[in-house]
Amino acid sequence: MRNCKTYMIRTYGCQMNELDSEIMTGQLHQKGLVEASSEAEADLILFNTCSIRDLAERKVLGKIGQLGRKRVKRPIIGVTGCMAMAKKDSLFKKVPHIDFILGTNNITDLSEVLDNLLDTGIKQVRIEDKFEDNLDYLIASRKNKLSAYVSIIRGCDKYCTYCVVPYTRGKEVSRPFASIKEEVTDLAAKGCKEITLLGQNVNSYGKDQPDWKIRFHDLIYELDKIDGIERIRFMTSHPVDITKDLMMAIRDVPSACEFIHFPIQAGSSRILKKMHRIYTLEEYLEKVDLLRKIVPNATLGTDIIVGFPTETDEEFEMTYNIFKQIDYSLAFLYTYSPRNGTPAKRWKDDVPEKVKEERLQKLYSLYEMQLNKQMQQLIGTSLEILVTGRNKNNYLTGKSRCFRKVVYQGDDSHIGTLQTVTVTGFHHQTLLASQA
Repeated sequence: MRNCKTYMIRTYGCQMNELDSEIMTGQLHQKGLVEASSEAEADLILFNTCSIRDLAERKVLGKIGQLGRKRVKRPIIGVTGCMAMAKKDSLFKKVPHIDFILGTNNITDLSEVLDNLLDTGIKQVRIEDKFEDNLDYLIASRKNKLSAYVSIIRGCDKYCTYCVVPYTRGKEVSRPFASIKEEVTDLAAKGCKEITLLGQNVNSYGKDQPDWKIRFHDLIYELDKIDGIERIRFMTSHPVDITKDLMMAIRDVPSACEFIHFPIQAGSSRILKKMHRIYTLEEYLEKVDLLRKIVPNATLGTDIIVGFPTETDEEFEMTYNIFKQIDYSLAFLYTYSPRNGTPAKRWKDDVPEKVKEERLQKLYSLYEMQLNKQMQQLIGTSLEILVTGRNKNNYLTGKSRCFRKVVYQGDDSHIGTLQTVTVTGFHHQTLLASQA
């Protein structure tokens, strides 16, 4: 029988994976396992994976391959996350020294799967396509006691042609409000000040359960009533489901932060249609204009893919110009990467890699220029930040309501509190400040 007293979890990809890792960590702690001080000391290494980008998959497979070549004390190796779903039929063939595979909808089965593996020595696979809302969220082991992720909906029904998420996470399943409220109340009682509501499409909350008569904006109003919660954030959004009601909630709810992830993906309506984003450029811009009328101080984040099949130079310039016009404060920029099982995989990947990289770098340069301008404009202004700790240079560190990282000199008594600071300068993407 193999020994299993220590563990290490390697997490890749989105915030949902980070939360899933915290839930699995809680299960392992309940079994008496302790976190290893190093990979070499771990009896179990669990890879919680991402399939959005080819590079993410190759990194994981390369790391697992290295572990398989160990001749002394090879750890138990488990794979969960989106790659487990996307490659479930081929993972054991690609890396035969994997011991178990756990689907994204089966993380609650980790303890049982591990027991079966240790008892029988037989490789384990536990993958179901449909998510059942039976997770014990309260078991999650939170590394950050002041700020926590809270899952409110899993899966996605949008079926963008480039995206594997509907196939790896399944259809949208909203979590009952009572369960969410119980978790947030528990977090607040333990000293948590800030929650980030998570979902592949968070603002679809409640659409799959019309009888509940509670939608995403209603949820924000209700969670604001919980004593101790100072800030409510959320991600990721789909523009189609960003409603006027949601914008008004961001304006009116004291704890709702004035940042909204508003991913455009491309600046051409033709490309958006090919991506199956189900909105036009004009419809997107109308919603942005409405948001800025209702919440004038709102900042926006985005995702953008360059080099999507058939994207022309002119269409990339449209994306570039829209990016300049909207002036995003946070952006995740990528080159198109074909993913197995998606409709776009059937199309010719006809934009050369060199052209993709040139477009990406041009967009990055614009992004850096805009960030620099935004940082300059903040000098001399006051910001409310949640102070979370100290950095390696012993400065207090925290984030503003709109996701700006801020550092300043101050007393330890500030940690865990909201403080108002004055911005004095910046270094890269970090604001420097002094006590107001």
